[in-house]
Amino acid sequence: MDQVLSLVPVQAKSQMEQLLKTSKVSIKITKKRQTKHGDFRKQRNGSSIITLNTTSNPYRFLITLLHELAHFKVSQSVQYRTKPHCKEWKNAYRETLLPFLNPEIFPEPLCTLLASHMINPKASTDRDFALVMALKKHDPPSSTYPIFELKDGQQFELENGRKFLKIKKRRTRFECKELDSGKIYLFSPHAEVVPAAPSAASSLR
Repeated sequence: MDQVLSLVPVQAKSQMEQLLKTSKVSIKITKKRQTKHGDFRKQRNGSSIITLNTTSNPYRFLITLLHELAHFKVSQSVQYRTKPHCKEWKNAYRETLLPFLNPEIFPEPLCTLLASHMINPKASTDRDFALVMALKKHDPPSSTYPIFELKDGQQFELENGRKFLKIKKRRTRFECKELDSGKIYLFSPHAEVVPAAPSAASSLR
């Protein structure tokens, strides 16, 4: 529990400690994963485990932890099979997050944006562009840029070294071609990438 509490905002530690004491779920901290911030699994033996990415952004970590605790809450209260982000989960997420939703824990504009997000929470906060960009302001300095800041035709890399070419925007996502395979992938507008040319990156800010 100490490791988990060390990653949440200071003002939320006491409240979170009490919540975790009443939640019979194991929590594991892992290294950053590209596809998700956290996940919840119910084991065959009936036990439950939450896996969370380590992060230096306490607000993102707290939101993810509450998101996954809502999954745990549904698993304990609903006996029938449900979809992962069903209305039962949305209700559980609201109930779990509401006690933490105040400016002493989430500074503005995060608090207001999060309150708006919780009216009808999406499967991931990454689908809420305004909330993602507000959270990003609390990340440490980085050499990455959100892909929407790059120009069409600009090359970029992911942290794992894969290289892409940004082609065009499709509704809410950006179409990009992987240079090695020629395959087309869609990226969220706030996906963090490394522009291939340092000179191009300097003009983005």
